[in-house]
Amino acid sequence: MRKQVLFIQGAGEDGYEADAKLVASLQNALGTNYEISYPRLQTDEAAPDFGWIKQIGNEIDKLNDGVILVAHSLGASLLLKYLSENKASKKVAGILLLSTPFWTGNEDWVQGLKLQEDFAQSLPQNSRIFFFHCRDDEEVPFDHLATYRQKLPAATFREIESGGHQLGNNLTLVAKDIQNL
Repeated sequence: MRKQVLFIQGAGEDGYEADAKLVASLQNALGTNYEISYPRLQTDEAAPDFGWIKQIGNEIDKLNDGVILVAHSLGASLLLKYLSENKASKKVAGILLLSTPFWTGNEDWVQGLKLQEDFAQSLPQNSRIFFFHCRDDEEVPFDHLATYRQKLPAATFREIESGGHQLGNNLTLVAKDIQNL
């Protein structure tokens, strides 16, 4: 049976299309032993989390135990929010987060995106967590990675020299970590 990977897109007008290149790179690097699910998330501007939290939960519900979760940018931060505030219906083998923003501030629009102070204690037990971030990310400052490193010291952190917010559309490094789960 092929291993299941759920890839959660980043935001933006063309976020789904832009991240399709990441999905293609990951599928190519993983090969035929892995099946990637890549749903298009619908954005509800009126919802504090853009309506993504419920959709993420629904997508996880469709998969088998041992699922591998990969998410990019806003999708990565909202996947963390979902996993820390809800009990996942499936056992999660790994959580791989790409270019993940750490939301702060008092603006109304950011409140539905912020993690709870104790979020790290509520993440699935026995799931390996990986963060990938390029030093030259033009969208999410590289120092957000340091914040996650403080909050989740047991996670694995991959600092990448270049590739920008889209990691150069090359997820070979991510695939290697998935294959080693």
